[in-house]
Amino acid sequence: MTCAIGRFAPSTTGRAHPGTLLAALLCSLDARARGGRLILRLEDLDPERSRTELVAGLQEDLAWLGIDFDEVQLQSKARARHEAALDQLAASGLLYPCACSRTALRVHAVVAPDGGFAYPGTCRGRALPSGGWRASDEPLRVRVPAGEVAVHDESGAVWALDPARAFGDPVVRRRDGAIAYHLASVVDDAASGVTRVVRGRDLALHTPLQVALRELLGLPAPAFRHHLLLLEPRGDKLAKLHGAVAAPELRAHYSPAALCGVLAHACGLRASAEPVTARELMGEFDWKRVRGEDLVMRWTGKELVCEQDVS
Repeated sequence: MTCAIGRFAPSTTGRAHPGTLLAALLCSLDARARGGRLILRLEDLDPERSRTELVAGLQEDLAWLGIDFDEVQLQSKARARHEAALDQLAASGLLYPCACSRTALRVHAVVAPDGGFAYPGTCRGRALPSGGWRASDEPLRVRVPAGEVAVHDESGAVWALDPARAFGDPVVRRRDGAIAYHLASVVDDAASGVTRVVRGRDLALHTPLQVALRELLGLPAPAFRHHLLLLEPRGDKLAKLHGAVAAPELRAHYSPAALCGVLAHACGLRASAEPVTARELMGEFDWKRVRGEDLVMRWTGKELVCEQDVS
């Protein structure tokens, strides 16, 4: 039997928050319940926002909660395989440079399902310079074929859309030279033999696009499970609980078991918020007990409070 391999892949642009910790906990429980391996992949490719101290801080936050990993990877160390993927796409005639500014995209593009702007294909007919993609100082995009891609999530949801129409051709190398998220993610999953991708449903809309990229590169697709999000109320709009309270402040008010109990109760694994360790949850974990609906959570300055369901 093939060993299940999961990965938790936070971006290193801030310390862990309750949503990060819940996602890490569910990812860990999924892998360990299957007797599988778990990789921590620190996505540190953004030169503008990623910082060394945040890499260390995230690892510290996760270890404090009691989540252990079989392997830790820095995505920035995988440049060679990212470039090999760009070579493969270029050899297939799928890469092209893009001269469009963000301002131009806002004016001419339509809104994408994730709230961004779909690329209208303005530069799709351009060719790479004679020196190849490495000789270009412009962002590079990949031509994604038209057609619906349907991803059957283990939660029972079906994420189906035409990536070319919904998002347009994605950037795979940024203007500053950084490898873009979608390409790095699918390449690194395949290189690590990842068989299970467990993550928040905020990323579900991008899954068909990532599957399309996998197909262009001839890479296998893992099983997907997208779970609930912790949200915070912000007027009429609910945003991810991403900036309300960071792990260092949470650690000043909670023990690891106490916070783990709050998270386990919030997602439905426990009937109460009594303290429990991540290890204790492993023996009783079942996705059938995890709530499907998103949950609003508020930080009072002393504790996390679940306020209401989000339908």
